[in-house]
Amino acid sequence: MIRPMRPVIVAGNWKMHTTPGDAGELARTIARRTNEPGVARVLCPPFVCLAAVRDALADEPAGLGVAVGAQNVHHEPAGAYTGEISAPMLAGLATWAIVGHSERRRDAGETDELIGRKLLAARAAGLRTILCVGEQLAERDAGRAIEVVDRQMRGCLAGANPGLAGGDPLGFTIAYEPVWAIGTGKTATPEQAQEAQAFIRTLIEVPVLYGGSVKPENAPELLSQPDVDGALVGGASLDVESFAAICEAAAK
Repeated sequence: MIRPMRPVIVAGNWKMHTTPGDAGELARTIARRTNEPGVARVLCPPFVCLAAVRDALADEPAGLGVAVGAQNVHHEPAGAYTGEISAPMLAGLATWAIVGHSERRRDAGETDELIGRKLLAARAAGLRTILCVGEQLAERDAGRAIEVVDRQMRGCLAGANPGLAGGDPLGFTIAYEPVWAIGTGKTATPEQAQEAQAFIRTLIEVPVLYGGSVKPENAPELLSQPDVDGALVGGASLDVESFAAICEAAAK
């Protein structure tokens, strides 16, 4: 099957790993090892490591095309929100932001409505965004995966116009991440990923990534699906050789 021409994106979510002392060198090494033609790469370190990663990539020739992303963003531009980071604060530190990651939904109780506000706040500040959606295992087992993804998409995008991409094909991206496959070692089958991501594309025509225990072993088959435009990678993005192998699979 001939794949439509859409951007191919591989984003690494470092979660609560690395420190300012080691994040820069890791980012630099990844940038050098993953410079695959046609693959947009994004590294999302913890907030405290954003400057270190930015500076390390600035030392490389044009950063070797690697962008820096934040793992979260607040829904207000400023205010009495102790410990939070707003989108305007990320100016000069990051050009991307993840919103709605399942761990934020689970651990911080984020709702679709709140995630939609975060999306709008990030877009208003000029950040490219990755909106995460995906079902729990019980919902998958009950045959409700598509229903859940549909509800999340509509809830997060109510009142928003993500075509706000403003002509930038990377401006707004969806990541389908079945919750039962995150940090569990389980992975959706290529057919399951394709079904969900093809459905998402009936709602909005933007790049759609797969996230959920993406590894070098399963990346080639997942990334070969016609509606899978790249990957949101967790643990494997902290291992240079693993992330390089995933980027190589994406380039093909």
